[in-house]
Amino acid sequence: MTDFLLRLEQLPFCVWLHESSSIWAFPMFLFMHTLGMSMIAGVSAVIDLVFLGFWPRMPVKPLERLYPLMWAGFWVNAVTGTVLTIADASTRLINPIFYIKMAFVFAGVALLVVMRKRVFGDPELDRAPLSRSAKGLAWASLICWLGAITSGRLLAYLGPVSGLTNITNH
Repeated sequence: MTDFLLRLEQLPFCVWLHESSSIWAFPMFLFMHTLGMSMIAGVSAVIDLVFLGFWPRMPVKPLERLYPLMWAGFWVNAVTGTVLTIADASTRLINPIFYIKMAFVFAGVALLVVMRKRVFGDPELDRAPLSRSAKGLAWASLICWLGAITSGRLLAYLGPVSGLTNITNH
């Protein structure tokens, strides 16, 4: 398995991504990944906070228009995250924290789908207070995106060190 992961890292595109001094290489992919995360997690957090009553007079239904922006952020992250992972496959794909991050991301995305169906699909939305289950979904969503961002940052500091065999951060 390690040989396969190392071969992935040696693909010409992956070598360019890691070794090029061009701003269009690693810096741009990392910037786009951060931008995509802000689009999906940031906008989701705003919706979650509205569900939790931080802006009690704000109508909820118009926030459904933000879903295309969140989906755009998701796809930006899917592409850039896949590229960044393959370019550092022998480090990322053996790190348990990577899988924790992905679990949080998939749970967060699943919650977006559930929230759209259950909360935004409710015909009583904006006519009655939000249900306890809607607020529970909002809390779960906040936890998922916070977990995804935190575990993503911890990837740089915990586990195997990129480019160095048999060296692990503790």
